[in-house]
This record gives sequence, structure tokens and C-alpha cells, in this order.
Amino acid sequence: MKPSSADVLPESAAVVLAAAGVGAGSRVCCALSGGVDSVVLFELLRQLQPRFGFDLLAAHVDHGLSPNAAAWARACSERCAAAGVPLTVFRVDVDRAHADGLEAAARLARHAALAQVDCGWLAFGHHQDDQAETLLFRLLRGSGVRGAAAMRAVEPGGAGRPGRLRPLLGLRRARLLEWAHAHGLAWVEDESNAELRFTRNALRHRLLPVAEDLFPAAVPNLARAAAHFAEADRLLGELAAMDAAACGAPAPPVLRRADFLALSAARQANLLRWLLRGLDAPLPGSVPLVEALRQLRACDAAHSLRLPLGGWACCAYRDRVWLEPARAVVPQGLRWQGEAVMRWGGDEVRLTEAIGEGLDRNRLECAGEVRLAPRGEGLRLCLHPARPRRELRKLCQEAAIPAWLRDRLPVLWVDGEPAWVGGIGVAAEFACAPQAPGLVPEWRPGGVPASAPPD
Repeated sequence: MKPSSADVLPESAAVVLAAAGVGAGSRVCCALSGGVDSVVLFELLRQLQPRFGFDLLAAHVDHGLSPNAAAWARACSERCAAAGVPLTVFRVDVDRAHADGLEAAARLARHAALAQVDCGWLAFGHHQDDQAETLLFRLLRGSGVRGAAAMRAVEPGGAGRPGRLRPLLGLRRARLLEWAHAHGLAWVEDESNAELRFTRNALRHRLLPVAEDLFPAAVPNLARAAAHFAEADRLLGELAAMDAAACGAPAPPVLRRADFLALSAARQANLLRWLLRGLDAPLPGSVPLVEALRQLRACDAAHSLRLPLGGWACCAYRDRVWLEPARAVVPQGLRWQGEAVMRWGGDEVRLTEAIGEGLDRNRLECAGEVRLAPRGEGLRLCLHPARPRRELRKLCQEAAIPAWLRDRLPVLWVDGEPAWVGGIGVAAEFACAPQAPGLVPEWRPGGVPASAPPD
């Protein structure tokens, strides 16, 4: 006998919650649009809350695109009030002139609003029909393996972002409707769901029905294909991690150029995409990525390269390859007041206590002013007591710091004199004497210890 929706839905949702490790102390926010999918999810989460012990809250996003928007928000408010579940209503402005269309603009505004919720998990009512639709949409746009993996039932959060749960992803929409009717649920209908001018609606109402006429199992088969793509994406991630470790100098995101170029072109592209994802950077299109790799392979190691990849750039200088923001801003100066860590744009400068190493701590603490600021015109530095001061340009060349990085080098100025330059070293006249208290400065581009560029 085919199991009823009354049994299938709660247990399917419970499997996803358990896989995500949701339990006592977890905060789960239901993205509640008021439509049948989100209403079913909301009621299932209420049903499962005593079993798992999580705190349940809800959020509704009013896009201001429908004359019925106020009624939808009111329906969500009444449902949450009756259930005793806290609700946050966000009203957003959608960019109607967005280059990717109104659908994409609304989705961006919605997710930006939901990201503000103080929770560990955002739960969405996406189901198997949505998964099939998403896969078709992305394939027709030429997505790669990661895009074709479509949606995941569990997407862990990170860097202050909540994770995402889709407890209904393995279920057909018909099952959700059956469950909603059986439980006497009321929901709202978004009239825009019938407008075929929207791409996803056209896929849902025109393309998928044809596919199901030809292949009755088209939707579950497409969802299964998305799972296969997700598995392939995980394997590509594991391969990229192995390649990054093999090319590390000593660890990513800085890579040894010779080892990187020894990889096949496909593995080079896979590694760069993996590194960009780890930096929360947008992924480039295939054309700029292929061109960047071509130039990297063709150019002699003696020449520096800064190759655009959308919002980021692939940089190469001597035996190193790394990624950095395409529009790096030169930080403004700031005064040192004894702190161990100073922000330098998106980078860090750390000052670690030591004995007989680094900067003379007493001299810094007795100085009139100690500032972290960019280099000045004609900056010269003496790194050894027996040698004269040398131009920063020559010191940068020796330290394998390319020209475009030099304006961003952090310089510690002590009463107007350069005491330390990131990636270069400590000026001899400010060096700590043996057995004296010192501070060892370290420049960490992007928060990562600078192995190269700067040593």
C-alpha cells in the first residue's frame, strides 16, 4: 500500500532536520510566503518542534509587486499569531530595471531580507517539482556541474550566514496539496504564478507538462539527475582541495606557479572556481576564465600578471599565483594604540609579543605617534645596520611584490619614520635588541598569513 501523505511528509521533513543536526537550541526560521508550499512547511515544522526541540520563528517578505501583498502579509501574521510563532515582515524595494529581469531582482531582494533574520537555519518550502524546474532553468542557461546540482536539502551556513533547509525537496507538489487539504489548511494564491512572461512560470506550465507527457517520471528523474550533479560537484570539490594542497605555498590561496601550471586546464579552472567560492566571490564566466588561464600558461614567469575574473583577479608574479579583489582600495592611515591586531582594508596587521625579535617595543610605546599608513613618495628603508637605505621599489622586486601591490603595502610609521613595511621587513634602527621586549609585525592579506607575495 502506498503510504499516505500524513505519514510521508512529517517523516521526510524529519530526515532533513536530523541530517542538518537541528535540535535543542537551534533557531529555525520558516520563510512564509503564505502560499501552499510554505504553509505546509510551517505546519510541519510546528508538528516536529516538540520532537526536535528547536525554536521556531517565521519571516515574510513583501515585495510590493502585487495589489494583494498586504492581504498576504496579514494572512501570515494571523497564522503565526494563532500558533504563537514570532513573525518578522520585511518590506523590500525590487529593482524593476534589473538586468536579469524582475524574477531575479525579486529573488535577490527576498534573500537579502531573509539573511537579516537572527537564526541558524532558514527553511524553505521548495519541493521536487521546484527542483526539476530549477535544473531545467539552469541547464538551459548553460550552467556547469555546480549549477546543475540545483538546490540542496541541507546547505550549511557560514561567516555569519544562516544555513538553508528544504525539508520538502524530495516530495512532489501533489503530495503537499493532498496534505494541505487533509489538514484543512488555508493559503493564498499568487496571481503572478500564472504569468507566462516569467521564465520559470513558462517552464512550469509549458515545458514540464510536455516532458511529463513524453516521460511520465520526468520530474523525479530530473530531481535524481540534480542529485547526481551534486555528487559530481562534491567530488570536484575534493579534487580541488587535493590540488590546492599539492600547489600550496605553504597553503592556499597562494599557489606555487609551476605546480599549478602542471595541472590540466580543466583542473586549473576547477581549482580557481573552488578558491573563489571559498572567498565568497562571484564565479567568472567561462570566457574570462579560459583567457586568464591561457595568458598564465603563455607568459614567462619573470612577468607579472593581473588577469580579471569579474569582481576578482588572478595574479601571478614569479613563482606564485593568487587571487585578490579586482578593485582593491588603498586603506587610510590609522593610529596604533597598543592593539595586537589592526585592520588594513580587507587585510590584517598583527603585532605579536616576542623577546629579541621584531620591533623594539619600548621605542614604539615611547614614541609620540605610531601610525599604520600607506607608503610615501621616495620611501627608503635600511634592513641591515651595515648597509645603506634602499629604495622601496628595489626591495619590492627582491621580495617578489608586484607593482600593483606596492601602494597597498602597510607601513608602520614611528614619529614620521618608516619602522616596518609589510612583506619587506623591519628597519634596522627600529629592530629589537637581543633579550629585549619586541613586537613581531605580520601582514595578513585577506586575514591569511602572507607567504607570497610578501615572504
